[in-house]
Amino acid sequence: MIDFGALLEALLLQTGLISMSLGNIIMIVVGAVMLYLGIIKRYEPFLLVGIGLSCIVANIPGSGLVDEGGLFHYAYQGVESLILPPLIFLGVGAMTDFGPMIANPSLVILGAAAHLGIFVALIMAKLMGFTLAEACSIGIIGGADGPMAIYTTVQLAPHLLPQISVAAYSYMALMPLIQPPVMRLLTTKAERQIIMKQPRYVSRLEKIVFPVVMIVIVNLFLPPVAPLITMLMFGNLIRECLLLDRMAETISNSFLNIITLVLTIAIGSTMSADTFLTSQTLLIIFLGLVSFVFGTASGVVCARIMNKISGGKINPLIGSSGIASVPIAARVSHKVGQEENRNNFLIMHAMGPNLAGVFGTAISGGIMLALLGQ
Repeated sequence: MIDFGALLEALLLQTGLISMSLGNIIMIVVGAVMLYLGIIKRYEPFLLVGIGLSCIVANIPGSGLVDEGGLFHYAYQGVESLILPPLIFLGVGAMTDFGPMIANPSLVILGAAAHLGIFVALIMAKLMGFTLAEACSIGIIGGADGPMAIYTTVQLAPHLLPQISVAAYSYMALMPLIQPPVMRLLTTKAERQIIMKQPRYVSRLEKIVFPVVMIVIVNLFLPPVAPLITMLMFGNLIRECLLLDRMAETISNSFLNIITLVLTIAIGSTMSADTFLTSQTLLIIFLGLVSFVFGTASGVVCARIMNKISGGKINPLIGSSGIASVPIAARVSHKVGQEENRNNFLIMHAMGPNLAGVFGTAISGGIMLALLGQ
């Protein structure tokens, strides 16, 4: 006679239901919220869809995808081995026009000002009991540069890589939600309506010389972050020389899409309940938010000061784009400006501080690695 009870028990043991915990359920809900924000609310689906879905998968026991030898495990090896971050920079370089930054170098100041959040979070983390290396890794979240956050953390506090990488990329994706209230709070309606003059024309020669000069400077003075900035500038040189159009198109589109997909899967796959549902993770998430808010605020305040000095020629909204997330931060500045004045096109002006922010984060991370790296 067939023992249906034993068969049912054997079948149940083959599923993940028996191992499902309350923590898994909570993290599955978190992943579902990320999917909702990415797909329904359209907050950077490029990042949130991959992170959200892989978070759900990571919390379904028994799938094996995140275990050693599983598909998601191999994706994570690209992060842990520091292969994917430089490749992301290569793609970003190939799709980026550094003309706005070259045209108005004075706006580079905003790229430095918007990084106050890094040091505020660093100091707070140290006061909360984190080691200096851990505090530096947490602080770099405020630069809004996911690859740089990963690159720095792997070398300073690798045990915090899951929490820091998720915090960095999640906040990058949620910038359209986080930044606008801070920007409106610190500016007047009249300031938000300021229309800036068209930037000067940047010659092809300038655009070709710029990445070469930057590669030399960074490799000489900031060798700890040379792999990232070198690949960023290499991608940009491929774009600007106008002789490698097919290569530039492939790197900035198909290649970058694939690398980003693998990266988001790798990041989301680290969001297991046993890793994330801890007081330490909550502290890191909180400090990451603090760093973003302070970075946005300091950039806007600095832009307001520059506006006064220039006689009202600078829209303070572009100060928030000094955070290094390219081009998300610049798009947020442009969108808030458009809400106040339909004829206000800030995107090109905001790209200057936004691109300067990439170098600001690199300098911050490079100093940290030079002082504390092994």
